[in-house]
Amino acid sequence: LLTAAGVRRVAAGDPRRAGGPPPVWPRVSAPAGIATLAAAGHLAAYGPFSTGMVLIGLAVIPPLVVRELISATDNRRYAGRLAAQEAHFRALVSGGNDLILLLDDALRVRWQSPAAARLFALTDADVLGRHFADLLHPDDAGRIARLLDGVLAGDRPTLLPARMRDGRGAWRETESTVSDQRGVPEVRALVLHVRDVGERRRLERAVHQLAATDQLTGLANRRELLCELRARRGGSGALLVVDLHGLGAVNDGRGHAFGDTVVVEVARRLRAVAGPEDLVARLVGDEFAVLTDVGPVLAYGLGTRLLAALAEPYRMAGDEAVRLQANVGLAEVGGAGPDDVLRQADLARRRAAQLGRDRIEWYDAYLEEQLVRRLDLERELPGAVARGELDLVYQPVLGLADRLPVGTEALLRWRSPVLGTVLPAELLPVAEDLDLIGEVGRWVLDRACRQLADWSAGDRRLWMSVNVTPGELTAPDFLPRTAAVLATHGVPADRLVVEVAEPRVGPELPAVVARLAGLRSLGVRTALDGFRAEHASLAQLRRLPVDLLKLAPAASSAHRPDAAGAGGPVRPPLTDVVVGLGQRLGLEVVAAELETPAQVDAAARAGCRYGQGHALARPATAERVEAYFEEFPSASR
Repeated sequence: LLTAAGVRRVAAGDPRRAGGPPPVWPRVSAPAGIATLAAAGHLAAYGPFSTGMVLIGLAVIPPLVVRELISATDNRRYAGRLAAQEAHFRALVSGGNDLILLLDDALRVRWQSPAAARLFALTDADVLGRHFADLLHPDDAGRIARLLDGVLAGDRPTLLPARMRDGRGAWRETESTVSDQRGVPEVRALVLHVRDVGERRRLERAVHQLAATDQLTGLANRRELLCELRARRGGSGALLVVDLHGLGAVNDGRGHAFGDTVVVEVARRLRAVAGPEDLVARLVGDEFAVLTDVGPVLAYGLGTRLLAALAEPYRMAGDEAVRLQANVGLAEVGGAGPDDVLRQADLARRRAAQLGRDRIEWYDAYLEEQLVRRLDLERELPGAVARGELDLVYQPVLGLADRLPVGTEALLRWRSPVLGTVLPAELLPVAEDLDLIGEVGRWVLDRACRQLADWSAGDRRLWMSVNVTPGELTAPDFLPRTAAVLATHGVPADRLVVEVAEPRVGPELPAVVARLAGLRSLGVRTALDGFRAEHASLAQLRRLPVDLLKLAPAASSAHRPDAAGAGGPVRPPLTDVVVGLGQRLGLEVVAAELETPAQVDAAARAGCRYGQGHALARPATAERVEAYFEEFPSASR
């Protein structure tokens, strides 16, 4: 009956579905058919069955049939589950985002997942039987083959990034993970999961572009520059840091939109001058950098060309042309870290800015020492007056005719517990930059006048010279403050001499003239320090209301040949000329910085009334100078 039912289904066009469970009727009908044929043969050969045989047949054949029915049912149920699982995993493999490849020991593709056609447009004919490296870009094939050979040799599996050709002939960026399944009997292969990462890589490049690029100019930013410096560490090359001057005034006068246009033009000029392999970066608003792999000499030449290009006028449509100035600091890449190289180039740039405009400076260790020293001074100087760290030493001024003391000059010293003794040449520029020169000047004037009052208690009449900067002198409160200090300490005004350095007078000459005249109206004497016998100095001397003239060392030099040559007439010493000029103008001349007896004699012969320098008396503390004065009880000038 089961056989008849199965034949009828097949005849009706209902064949067994491929991949489905096998039908039950062939397994059940076979033993039933065999038993029927055996029974028919027995009937034909031996006649009817005995009762015992019928009972035996009924006891054996039905249980066998039932057993087969149960077994067939179980097999059908198990086969159904297997078919469902197979369909499930096939759907997962086919619908996944990874292409699965099985590679044999020769790295040939043995099988690929059905997702190949959907993900990479690859057919079995394109892939099966081919070496996996043949599917990859030539630049990546060798590296991937070596990695896979390592996996076959027992190395730990790793990520395999490579470009793979798809069925359309395009190169796709992929990442593959590899698993060694050769020990699994059902697999016996290397299993590769290949994923297309092209979109992710494009997003990564876009994010990197945003993170590494200055949005206004399109140049690399500081982060990208540091990364490139890190990559070039240990190699050759140089870093140039370019600082623009005048961009702030452009923004204030023309607006930020115009300033941005100028910045874009600056970036264009930098790219045009730099080499094709050079990296041009924008560090901050008006600072740029160029990283080059050329040597020091060529890098210096590149810096010169950069300055020349940036100095050209910036002509924007409809606006008046503007000009900018720049400074360039250079540092060799060498073996220093990226932060150190950038710091060194920036230190060189700062040094160039201190020396002027449109300059190039190389970094060296001495330069860094100077700048570090400057930073230390700027850090320690605020509060030095309040902490009582300032001090004065005094250098006597002597009459050259009798070598008797006539006055002293107060010289500032900063006794820093951290930096040691700091001289005015270092101290005053820092004080001016930090806007502390007024505080320091007030302390010096008060201390000098108090000391002068102590020394003037007896019959000794000495003057005290105090140096001031043009900035101090032109301060609105300088004259009333000076008068108040003189009154506080009871010092006669004519005993105080206010000195101003001649080389620093030029930019503020009108204001300095007015203040010096005001001091003379108070009775305070004035002096011009560091006088040089040059045309500009002589012109200023006619305008400045001063009482004393202190000659610079160069003005006290000996005879020099005239332009006529070595055999021509000899010019008189410059000291003679200046002394003669001073006498006509009613000025007393002080020869300063006399270091040798020969210089002292030359100054005396020239007619200088007073002299000052180590050859006569060295600077010393108030106590030692007072003891020095005790040796000259008759000194009274």
